[in-house]
Amino acid sequence: MSHTLADDAHPQGAQQRHASLYSDLLHTVRDLGLLRRRHTYYSIRIGLVLVALAGIVTGVILLGNSWFQLLIAGALALVLVQVAFLSHDSAHRQIFHSAAWNDWTARILAGGIAGMSITWWRNKHSKHHNAPNQLGKDPDIDIGVVAFTPGTIAKRGRLGQWLAARQGWLFFPLLTLEGVSLHVSSLQHLFRRGATRLERVEAAVVVSRIGGYVATLYVLLPPGKASAFLAIQLAVFGVCLGASFAPNHKGMPLVPAGMKLDFLRRQVLMSRNIRGGVLTDFAMGGLNYQIEHHLFPSMPRPNLRRVQPIVREYCALHGVNYTEVGLMSSYKIVVDYLNNVGLRARDPFQCPLAAQLGR
Repeated sequence: MSHTLADDAHPQGAQQRHASLYSDLLHTVRDLGLLRRRHTYYSIRIGLVLVALAGIVTGVILLGNSWFQLLIAGALALVLVQVAFLSHDSAHRQIFHSAAWNDWTARILAGGIAGMSITWWRNKHSKHHNAPNQLGKDPDIDIGVVAFTPGTIAKRGRLGQWLAARQGWLFFPLLTLEGVSLHVSSLQHLFRRGATRLERVEAAVVVSRIGGYVATLYVLLPPGKASAFLAIQLAVFGVCLGASFAPNHKGMPLVPAGMKLDFLRRQVLMSRNIRGGVLTDFAMGGLNYQIEHHLFPSMPRPNLRRVQPIVREYCALHGVNYTEVGLMSSYKIVVDYLNNVGLRARDPFQCPLAAQLGR
């Protein structure tokens, strides 16, 4: 789409031009059929997860009183991570055309199998998608234990600032507690004052799942082994799930609270893709295509790899920075960023459009 310098001199014309960037890309992607549902893919995926869960339950029963149960605990955690990815996809309405089918599938997967509230997660995650890395709007950069912004560190005492200077090294060990945190946050949301009727139903499902799971472990195993099984499962689950989300935005530019950005730049400039093959796609649940996922949240997971070259070329054509690194490089960036929040000069993101318009 051509434009002149005169267009850039007028805010309204520039805004319309930048807004049309995403519309043009969306039309191209839709015409290629990349937004169509992939029912067979998800049917096989869900079926394999259910078979794996059945195998784990059988293994726990047959193995009995043995410390080898801890290996099964790790395997269960890995399967539950895949369940979480599927509930994420369903919550984004990637699986079915019907909103109701997607919503109930997400509830069953998250609440009935993983023991987490999809309502709590979706409310939080929607805010993140609407304003990634934007101060005061993105809940993912407003976490109490880890400080992601200089302003958060400035409010802490001497001990808090000392810990913040080393929080990058503590970040991944802290992820061992992420599984517990997700369950606690889910229950706090579902049992808050003013919960809806549907949330009360969801609360009953989540409590039944968590209570039934814990009770079953202590019936089948001695207390020591049951406790170790639970600890290993939650720790591995937290680390694997957290390590899939951590590289996507941490260490990318922060957006001032009042700054307005067009949709394409808002999603691309604050997101980071992770290079890799089929194994990376599986381990990260497609979240390694974070840019494409943010641009097309309802796009089925297997289509993200196919749309990536189109998005990358489109961004290069229009001068929009597209970030992609290896997995280990991304973790190094995250650790370095967290260790230096508030210590190293890091200017907030300056939007080229805003600077051009003098706003």
